[in-house]
Amino acid sequence: MTPTPKAAPETAPVRADEQMDWPRLTDYLRQHPSLAELDLSGEMSVLQFPGGHANLTYLLRFGETELVLRRPPLGPIAVGAPDMGREFKVLSKLHKVFDQAPRIYLFCDNEAVIGAPFVATERRVGFVLRAAMPEEMIAIPDVNRRVSHAVIDAMAGLHQVDADAAGLSDLGRPEGFAARQVAGWHKRWQAAEEDETPAMDEVFARLQADIPATCRISIVHNDLKMDNCQFRAAAPDKVATIFDWDMATLGDPLMDLGMFLAYWHEEGDTVPRAPQPLGAPGPFPTRAEMTQRYGARTGFDISRIAWYETFALWKAAVIAQQLYIRYRRGQTKDIRFADNNKRAEKLANLAAERLRG
Repeated sequence: MTPTPKAAPETAPVRADEQMDWPRLTDYLRQHPSLAELDLSGEMSVLQFPGGHANLTYLLRFGETELVLRRPPLGPIAVGAPDMGREFKVLSKLHKVFDQAPRIYLFCDNEAVIGAPFVATERRVGFVLRAAMPEEMIAIPDVNRRVSHAVIDAMAGLHQVDADAAGLSDLGRPEGFAARQVAGWHKRWQAAEEDETPAMDEVFARLQADIPATCRISIVHNDLKMDNCQFRAAAPDKVATIFDWDMATLGDPLMDLGMFLAYWHEEGDTVPRAPQPLGAPGPFPTRAEMTQRYGARTGFDISRIAWYETFALWKAAVIAQQLYIRYRRGQTKDIRFADNNKRAEKLANLAAERLRG
């Protein structure tokens, strides 16, 4: 019998190459007026949330008080990539009207503090579902389907938030959003490309030549997937928190759905996508089922979703290659990225196959 996989611990000691000037940070936080209501008198301890692939995320503890700190990855980053100022702008307003957005306390753009801009948010306790279902959730009836539907429902809810009422009407330039996304990610590919990958150029040309008309302008998260969501065991039908808002903007909401589908693995896939949380009985919904649920929840036209999924697979190939180049250049020592160039090629070929039908 195959043993039930165990969920990895949520936090871990800070990786050696991702340490910061913690005493300087402690002094800064204790003096910041936005944190005056919190008790930061205890000695600060630091752990890292090791599951992410880009931004660095830390758990800061001052006795009973907890904060989450996020900063961009080490080394150079692409223009328009992790933007802590954007995350602060979004969350400072969105959390008031969308309860799955965490409260944010501050944004610091003074790189003298820890070497990069950063934000500090509230700590919410729950489970992020990665490669294994937490033991506390395994026995929940039909949990695989329920948490999957909950992510789609959270996405649909976000896309129906009134950006004007939330004070976020100036978040982005929605006109021409999809075209700029295609052009921008192509530039990122050119900057990270090492070996010729014909499928990337083929997909770029075909995506650019057939950009769909936008069905609606919405707040777009730009990386809304299972492992950017947090659950509470007592409420598997609702996402408790959505993380990683540094790329949020106004644009075509189907970009979010396409990216979700690109990461969503289902039985029979020849190229692994994102791992699903294994361990609980019962199937996960298919990509087609998730697409239909989103359409039913929003009423949006989803007839061109194949274009959005293809774009997202191609974009995921760019991201994989960027992480590989960061590893090759010594900008991170995270061994997970050592073979990402091979994953980038597989995703590029998968995107090309998706286009060819």
